[in-house]
Amino acid sequence: MINRQFLVILTILALTVTGWSKQPYRMGTTTANFLEIGVGGAGLSMGDAYVASSNDVSSIYWNPAGLAWMDNNQALFMYQPWVVDVNTLFAGFGLNFPTIGTIALGVFAMSYGDIEVTTMEYQEGTGESYTAMDYSVSLAYSRRLVNWFSFGASAKFVSSQIWHSNASAMAVDLGVLVQTQFFSPTGKQENGMKIGMSISNYGSRMRYDGMDLLFPTDIDPYGEGNYQNLQAKYRMQDWELPLIFRVGISVDPLVLSNQRLTLEVDALHPNNMSEYINLGGQYSFIVPGFGDFHLRGGYKGMFMINDQVSQYGPTFGGGFKWLLSPSQSFNIDYAFRSIGDLGNVHCTSVAVAF
Repeated sequence: MINRQFLVILTILALTVTGWSKQPYRMGTTTANFLEIGVGGAGLSMGDAYVASSNDVSSIYWNPAGLAWMDNNQALFMYQPWVVDVNTLFAGFGLNFPTIGTIALGVFAMSYGDIEVTTMEYQEGTGESYTAMDYSVSLAYSRRLVNWFSFGASAKFVSSQIWHSNASAMAVDLGVLVQTQFFSPTGKQENGMKIGMSISNYGSRMRYDGMDLLFPTDIDPYGEGNYQNLQAKYRMQDWELPLIFRVGISVDPLVLSNQRLTLEVDALHPNNMSEYINLGGQYSFIVPGFGDFHLRGGYKGMFMINDQVSQYGPTFGGGFKWLLSPSQSFNIDYAFRSIGDLGNVHCTSVAVAF
C-alpha cells in the first residue's frame, strides 16, 4: 500500500511541476474574481492553507475531494462582511452516502450594495442608484476509492450582474486527496501526512451583455436620410475566470488523546498573478463526550515569486465543536484577516452535522 501511495505522490508532484509554468503575470485580466475569496472560518483563519486539511462542506471551494472525508451529513452557513460595504455569503449542504459517496450543493454570493449613479453632467448624482451582484452555484461529488485516496469534482454556474448588464459562465473544479503513513507520530495512517491538489474555475469565458450597452447613433451624419435614431451596442470582450491550481501538504506533529496540532503549507499557481505560498496551523483540544476547541493562525501570501508583495497578512481565529449526540454536532468558527490598506475582515461560519 505504501508503494501505491508513493506512486500517487510522484504523480501529483509531476503534475505540479508541469503546471508551474513561468508566464508573464497577467494582473487584472480575469473576471468574477469573487471566486478567489475563501469559504468557511476554518480555512480562512489558517491563511487559506486548507487544500489538504478540508473535510467539511467548505471543501466545495478548497478541494472537492475533501467532501469524501465527511463523517456525517452537514449544512454550513457563512457570513463575511468584505470591504467598502461589500458582503459575501455562503450556504452549503452535503449528504454522505456510504456506498455511493458524498454529494454537496453550495451557493456563494457577493453583494456590492447600492451605488449612486453619476454622470458628467450630474457629478453629484442623478438621484438614481444601481447595484451589482456576483454569485456561483456548485454541485459537487466526491468518493473514497480506497481508505487512503479520494477524488472529487464539482460543476458550477457563475453569474455576474451590474445594473442592467450581466454575464455568465460554466466551470468545473477537480481535486484529489491522499492520506499517507509518512510522518505519523503514532504510526497510524489516519495521523500521517496528507497531500491535496485541486484545480478551480476551469471553464468558459464571460462576456457582459445588456441594455446598458445600447446607445443611439447616426451612422451617416452627413448623408441624407433618417439615421439619427439607430440603436448601436458596445461589443464587450470575453474574459477568463480566475483559474487556480493548488497543492498542499498537511502534517500532525502532535497527536495525543485530547490534543492535536496540524500544520499545512499550500502552493498556488493562479492565472492572473504570480505564484505564492500560504501557511496555516490549527491546535485542537478535545473534551471527550463534549466537543472540541480550536485555535488557528496562518499567513496568506507568505512567500511570493519574483519579489511580489502580498496584499494580505496574518490571519487568526478559533472554533468550537459541540457534540449533541454521537452523530450530531454544532460548529461555530471565526476568522480575522488583514488586507493591507483595505483594512480588516471578519468571518463567521456555522455548521450543523447530523
